[in-house]
Amino acid sequence: MKLGVRPRGLLSAGVGLLLTATAACSGGSGHSSDDPTLSGSPIKVGLFDPDSGAAAVPGVKAGMDAGVSYVAKELHGIGGHPIVVEACSIDGTPETTIGCANKFVQDHVVAAFDGFNYSSSAGIGILQAAKIPLIGQIPFDQTTGSAAAGRVFFGAPQASFLVGALQGFKAEGKSSATLTLVDTPASHKTVDTELKPLAAAIGIKATGLYFSATNPNFSAVAATIGSTKPDVAGLIASPSESVCTQLIKNLRSAGYSGSIFVAACMSFIKSDPASAAGATLYSSVWLPGSEKYAPATAAGELKTATRYLTQTNGPADYYGYAQFATVVDFAKALATAPSLNDLTGPAVLSALQSLKNVPSFLGPQMTCGKATTPDCTTQMLLFTVQKDLTLKPVTGNWITPVPAIMANIPGAS
Repeated sequence: MKLGVRPRGLLSAGVGLLLTATAACSGGSGHSSDDPTLSGSPIKVGLFDPDSGAAAVPGVKAGMDAGVSYVAKELHGIGGHPIVVEACSIDGTPETTIGCANKFVQDHVVAAFDGFNYSSSAGIGILQAAKIPLIGQIPFDQTTGSAAAGRVFFGAPQASFLVGALQGFKAEGKSSATLTLVDTPASHKTVDTELKPLAAAIGIKATGLYFSATNPNFSAVAATIGSTKPDVAGLIASPSESVCTQLIKNLRSAGYSGSIFVAACMSFIKSDPASAAGATLYSSVWLPGSEKYAPATAAGELKTATRYLTQTNGPADYYGYAQFATVVDFAKALATAPSLNDLTGPAVLSALQSLKNVPSFLGPQMTCGKATTPDCTTQMLLFTVQKDLTLKPVTGNWITPVPAIMANIPGAS
């Protein structure tokens, strides 16, 4: 979602947070179903699990486990075959990604789930050499998202979320936006090469500001943002949910009364409901709180996903629902493979890339396997938090970023 963004924001890799914490491969969860009716041979997959470091995202593992449970209990596995997950801990650094990629090769997995990994490009070569496809929802690593070989992402590219958000702001009559990012070289590049030119193409004046990764002063950031008097203020991406909450509180305390953009953050809605109304967030899937605005099918899928995610005791955030949807889409697509016995990575990739105009779980229709992009759609949702704390789509439904703009971004169309 880090344009991307972790709950934060889907602009993640684009934002390029350089995390320094260390994490080792976990040795694998080996999670699968105990359902005795799943008599087929296990389908072993890897998961780059962002469970450590400064930007740990526990929702990913919760969504993965919940999705595997749903597939086993309600889809009866993948053609009777249970999914077994080898989870490997990452902390956002290339070193942990490389370690996990090598582990997946040793474990003979047939696919590796990206887990919203900021540094997935560090391991893509290892996976490709072993013919293991990389599967995900959104490529948080811009390098990974700029090419199509050996990877499939069921959601939209990072650029969609920035372009789509700017389009949504324009549709609401907004003419200026001041957005902030953690202060890294990649963030400056994002502002200079993406935010400003894309905003100009859409007709919005955009300003980029930065905050310290180690010692952020959100009171000062909020004051600076307010001094630019923007129609929209907030985050392109966030390294944690707490950053969203702190910025929102400080913006309101500083007297800012305009629209606040919080990337893909959600926890502030419950933790600070008094400040939540009017905030805007983006997503690649329908989210809890949007049920009364969602199509009936999506509302039913949200109910199902919530039931399974609740059983994991994981956070009910964007990452949990998006990872759940990724597992379900993977399972449904793979069920169409000619043979599930002695399954190989190339066979998995072929099955996923053959998807054409099919509805995704909690998402839009998707067509995969394009030569120019690993993404199966460019569509995204932009929600505004209502006074009753529900999430209402800004345009009523999915936003399709302007194709002419997306065509100028490598891997985005």
